[in-house]
This record gives sequence, structure tokens and C-alpha cells, in this order.
Amino acid sequence: MDNLGSSVPSGLEAAPWEGTAVSDTDVGPEDPAEAVAPTAAVAAPESAGPASPSSAGPAAQPVARSVAGRGRASHPEPSRGARRWSSWLVIAVPAATAFVVGGYEIGGPSLWRDEAYTKDAITRSVSQIFALLGRQDAVHGAYYMLMHVIAAAAGTSAVALRFPSLCAMVIATAFTAAIGRRAAALALAPDAGRASRLDIPALTGLLSGMVFATAPYMTYYAQMARSYAIVTMFATIASYLLIRAYPDGRWRWWAAYAAAVALTGLFNLFGLLILAAHGVTLLLTDARGEAADARGEAADAHGEAADARGQAAQGRRIGRVPLRWLAAAAAAVVVLGPLLDVAHREQKQISWVVRPDFRTIEKLVSDFAGSRALVLPFALLALAGIAAACLADNWRPLNPAAIALPWLVVPPFLLIAGSYIKPVYVERYVEFCLPALAILVGAGLAGLVRLATSQRLSQSGLTWLPPAVAALVIAGLAVMLIGPQGAIRQTAARPDDLRLASAIVAANEQPGDVVFYIPVNMHVLGTGYPAPFLRLRDIALAKSPVASATLTGTEITSPALLKSRFTDVRRVWVVTGNSNYQFPTPSTPVDKEKMALLAGAGLHILHRWQAGEVMLTLYGS
Repeated sequence: MDNLGSSVPSGLEAAPWEGTAVSDTDVGPEDPAEAVAPTAAVAAPESAGPASPSSAGPAAQPVARSVAGRGRASHPEPSRGARRWSSWLVIAVPAATAFVVGGYEIGGPSLWRDEAYTKDAITRSVSQIFALLGRQDAVHGAYYMLMHVIAAAAGTSAVALRFPSLCAMVIATAFTAAIGRRAAALALAPDAGRASRLDIPALTGLLSGMVFATAPYMTYYAQMARSYAIVTMFATIASYLLIRAYPDGRWRWWAAYAAAVALTGLFNLFGLLILAAHGVTLLLTDARGEAADARGEAADAHGEAADARGQAAQGRRIGRVPLRWLAAAAAAVVVLGPLLDVAHREQKQISWVVRPDFRTIEKLVSDFAGSRALVLPFALLALAGIAAACLADNWRPLNPAAIALPWLVVPPFLLIAGSYIKPVYVERYVEFCLPALAILVGAGLAGLVRLATSQRLSQSGLTWLPPAVAALVIAGLAVMLIGPQGAIRQTAARPDDLRLASAIVAANEQPGDVVFYIPVNMHVLGTGYPAPFLRLRDIALAKSPVASATLTGTEITSPALLKSRFTDVRRVWVVTGNSNYQFPTPSTPVDKEKMALLAGAGLHILHRWQAGEVMLTLYGS
């Protein structure tokens, strides 16, 4: 890496963002040498002896200009227009890649049961949606209202339902690249990059964005009509705003950060765990740094004034945590207070969640990497990203690893640990942590390239080796991702194949056929592609989903009433959908009566079909 094999900078800079060119818009020039050249040039003559603030006067200025000039002489600076274009490309290329990768065959996989819930809810009127939210699924209320508006304009085809998720992932990709670039710029040593044309921040941002854009599970959630992609988008925006607000300190950034965190939690309350990750990041960050090491013995009035300005901008802190961050975090949680209360009362909706075990963690790691074969390469590259932050960047504040490592680890850890008290962990609830892995891997890949700038490799003539290794690694990853990318966009990657289930019923149903759903919430399996199921007689239904203001409707509770309705029945479809692919054991009196009626009428199994987890059993005489 930059400084491996040469001297490693001592200590953290007092305020790295004061001496590093990090543009206000993230679209301008990012070359740290541009901003630090005047400071470094003035500091050069000071090393000869004590200097006063006036020592950098006219006599010293020609020397300063010559030093700065020599630093750039062999590598002419690109024009302002070229820098602006390259800055945009760091964001645009990954975003465009995500759109292509995530959008390819977006309508191919069948809807599965959670997407069927979305389709059913958003086709209701606004008043009916609010009635539903008053009884269940309030935690998805914001998503349902957003999708209601979109469906009114675009329809409810699989493509139309999933397109908002694709757009959210494209935006998340762009912000992942922006985070990688800005964090890498903040982490650079003041003199980094002056000896070569290597744009470390741009490279880190580009690679981070491309890793996320090609991640199989980015594709998976980009092609899912649920809120998880939108949660990922807002979590990524919030993380970006954190590294804007913390160095800047102005309330406008903290207000934007609070809004992004609140929106993250609004679309999935578990998204608020991003606050825990950001809190750990701030604990790993010392805004003041070690001023004495950063300025050395050459500290002057200018340096002290800059440090004072940095402290004033950051505001008061408790330890290393700014009070303004605490205020922004508290505001986001308070705003979501009513929703948190409702979610607590509706927690029975996730009563199906089981306690995690080692296989749960193993699956999370494998899915985030994209496949089992990719776990080791991604783990090694992530470790390389951490090593780059520690060795090459001397763990300067807000470096890529300080942002990404807590983001990747803390939310899943808290949710899994909490699930040993009350099971709440579901992998898709922590999907918003996937960009963090991309940033770590991107930083690791950039670290390999940075090795080319080390003095030892320069002296041995092996500067070509690290870029060649990085190119080989990237090519290898691209080849290894082809299989997982192809598999993840297939219907088999979803729990249910509701399209196949609908086709089976359509091909085999006859007039007068009855349908039993066991248990009652299996009604959702008939709502993804509802036409064939609507032709079946649902004699156990008490109220429809709309009439009952529920997602699945309600069934009669009297076995005697169900028996009275079971007349002139020759064939019965039993629809179930267990994750263990087994026929369920009836648990309610009505479900037990359903099976008793089948036996009492002398009906036996004519055929059984499996469509993912959906099991269709046709009984007849």
C-alpha cells in the first residue's frame, strides 16, 4: 500500500478533512495533493529551524512554489473539466451497471408470497389500506402507500411491482460509490498521491460501487416487490450523510442525516440498527486526532487556528460522540415512536421466526458473498481493506473500514443476539448491511493497487505486480459471479412459485371444486395470480381480505357451520405452504374439521403438486 515499505505516518491527523481535497459536492476535484500542496510547501522550509508565522513570507514563497511544482511536474494535472467528468463516472458507472445487472430479466421470476401481500394490499383504496394498517402490517404502511401510487400509474405486473426496488438499488449503488470515495479521501495522508497519478479515492469509490452493483443479493432484492431495497437505499444515504455531517458539523447536514435515518426506519424498523453501527463508527473516530503528531514541531498560528475552527464546527461532544449526532439520532427515533409502539403490539406477525443457530450465520455469510465459493475471496479482500485502513492510512478518522466494518457487523450481531431472547432475526431484515461489505472489498482491491506506489516495489522494478494481481482478482471474481448471478434471478431462488401454482390450478380445476387453505394465512398463495383460485369455492371463508381489513381474510370458527356448507362436494383442493415441504398438521378446530370432512366424504388424494414451498393436493372420489 502507499506507505508499506516506506515510513508510516505517525498518529492521526488533527482534522484530515482540513488538509484533504474533499469537494463539497462530491463531483469536484478529489486529489488530496491539490489541497495539501500549499501547506506542505510552507512546512518545508520550517524543518530547517524554528519558524514564526511570518517566516513563510515573500522569501519563502518561491521555494514553496518550486516544491509544489516539482511534486506535480512529472504528472501534469488534468483539466478541471476532465476531473469533473471522472468524478461523475465514479458514481455513474456503478449505478448504470446496477441498473443493467439488476434489471435483466426482472419480470422473469414468479411472485412469491410476500410479493403477493404487496400486490393485494396496494390494489386497495387508500381508505382500505389505512383500515388494513389499523389491524396488521402497519410496519409496511409507508411502502404500501408508495406502491399504491406507483401501481395506479404503472400497473401491477411483476416488472411494475419490482421496478421501484430496482431504482432504489441503483441509487444505493451510487451512494455506495460516493461513500467509498469520500471515506478514502478523508483517510488519505496529507502528502498521499503526490508522487503518482493514482487517484485513490476515485479508485476506491469505483471499485466499491462495482462490487455492490454485481453482488448477487443486490440483484435478488432489486427484483423483489418489498421494501428491503428502499431500506438499503436510505441506510446508504444516511451513512453518506454521516461522513458529510461529522467533518462539517453544520446543522443542515445533521438534519438531513436524521431524515435519512428516520426514512430507513419508516420502511423497516430494524433499519434503525444503522444508528448502532454509526455510533460504533464515531467511537472509532477521534475528530481531533493527535494534533501534535499531525503538525509535528512545526505547529504555527495557522495550524492552531484551523484546529480550533474544526473543533468549533464539530460542536460539543460526549467523549468522541458529537451531541449533534445524538440529537439527530434521538429525533429519528422520536419521530418513529408511534410506529414503534404499533410494531410492538403487532409482534405476533413474526411469531413464525425461530431462534437462529450456526447455520443461520453461515447462510448470512454465504448469501452476502453471493455463494460459498466467494466467501473466502471476499473475506480476504475485506481484511485487505481493514489492513489498508490500519497500515497505509494509519486509521485516520472516517476511513472506509471505520465506516463499513461496524455497518457490516453490528446490526446482524444485535439482531441475532436479541433473537436468543425473542426470535426476530430474518436475513432480509439486515440486507441494508450489504453495501458495507462492498466498501470493504473495494478498499481491499484498491489497497492491492496502492502497493504499486510503495518505495520497495519502485526500487525493485515490480510496480506492475500489484495492479496485475488486482486485475487478476477482479477477473476471477467476475467469472465466479456469473453462476450466482444466473441462479439468483431464477424462480427457484424464491421460496414460492405462485405462477406455477396458479397454472396447475388453471389446468386441472373443474366447476364446483372446493378449496381449503391450511392454515388460514395460506390464502396469500392464491393472490399472486388469483384468477384460477377465484373460480374455486372457498366454503370456509367468513370475510374477504378487503371486508375484514386483513391480508388473508377470516374463516368461520364453527366446525358445525363448516360441515353444513360441505354439500355437493366431489373434489377439494387443499393449499398449504410449509418451508419443510411437508403437509401441515391441522391445529385449529376448523382446520381439523376440514380434514375430517375429506375423510368422511370418502375423498382420497388424486394428485399432489409442489411449486416451491407451495403444496397443492387435489382430493376426489
